[in-house]
Amino acid sequence: MIAPEDFFNHLEKHGVNFYAGVPDSLLSSFCSYVDDHVEKQKHLIAANEGNALALAMGYHLSTGKTAAVYMQNSGIGNIINPFTSLADIEVYKIPILLIIGWRGEPEIADEPQHIKQGRITLHQLDTLEIPYLIINPNTNILETLETTFKTMQSRNGPVALVICKDTFTKYKSTKKSAGLSNLIREEALSELLNLCASNDLIISTTGKTSRELYELRSKRNEAQCDFLTVGGMGHTSSIALGVAIGQPKKRVICLDGDGSLLMHMGSLPVIGNYKPNKFIHVLFNNGCHESVGGQPTVAGNLDFKKISKGCGYSNYQLATDLISLKKSWLKLVNTDGPSFLELKIKNGARDDLGRPKNTPEENKLAFMKAANAS
Repeated sequence: MIAPEDFFNHLEKHGVNFYAGVPDSLLSSFCSYVDDHVEKQKHLIAANEGNALALAMGYHLSTGKTAAVYMQNSGIGNIINPFTSLADIEVYKIPILLIIGWRGEPEIADEPQHIKQGRITLHQLDTLEIPYLIINPNTNILETLETTFKTMQSRNGPVALVICKDTFTKYKSTKKSAGLSNLIREEALSELLNLCASNDLIISTTGKTSRELYELRSKRNEAQCDFLTVGGMGHTSSIALGVAIGQPKKRVICLDGDGSLLMHMGSLPVIGNYKPNKFIHVLFNNGCHESVGGQPTVAGNLDFKKISKGCGYSNYQLATDLISLKKSWLKLVNTDGPSFLELKIKNGARDDLGRPKNTPEENKLAFMKAANAS
């Protein structure tokens, strides 16, 4: 295996001193090492991968230096436009090192939402004409990086390193966030289920939120009919808006995370402009990317009351414990929406937290049945 420190030091020898990206579980040790050893102004955890690529471009334009952009392979979709229309060798010729975690690598067990992406990852890079090298635990990193930077220099454009599972040794960050309050997300979810009506339609964001929601339904012996947005980070609120448009007489509850909300924040003014009357947008805000290593987001410093109101939401409430959660819900539930409920929560989840046992298609069909029930 490769020590994150060794990988980082080799990149530094090649002149890389600026990092931007969206954390990934396969890269969590490396990302945490970067966060601990790079000054704040030169390591930016971006809202999405396309933003990260643009940051790397700007840094190169102002310094002439090569920046590194890290991401999960699902983030390749977010870089396609800024890459093909800006950074590509047929446009501005911007040398950028892409560090991509290979979730769903063929023949490696993974979750359903990663299988297709893993199978097509190398084909995507081929289609984009981005040269790449694969790094696994046995890779000679010194030789591989020599080849990588020679290729980047000769073509004056991006080159990718595709990182396999278990490539990096473990590294624990010294800056891991404890969260924004003592409210535990799973307890908050349980209370929300107590407060919801049986015919409310719940759309839940990717990561541990959906996993906890699934397990809570099982413990309560309730039907698994919530829509679990297991992939497509950042799109939960837009899916929820589509549901609200399709079922305007039913209350629609969007369970979002701060990393997800930040990734495609442009959905907020669209929701606010359309004004779905029975829409409650619940933000679980722990100020970090918990599911992929706990790296910080900027959400802990944001005023979501001003943001939601400025985007056209009709109501806002904040809760930091179960008592204020119940009071906030009762203030929102019978008012005209859209409404925004921010829950400042603690970072962390149970070590024995499981994963959904039904397939995405089974989840879809169960949700559709519930959505269309009278």
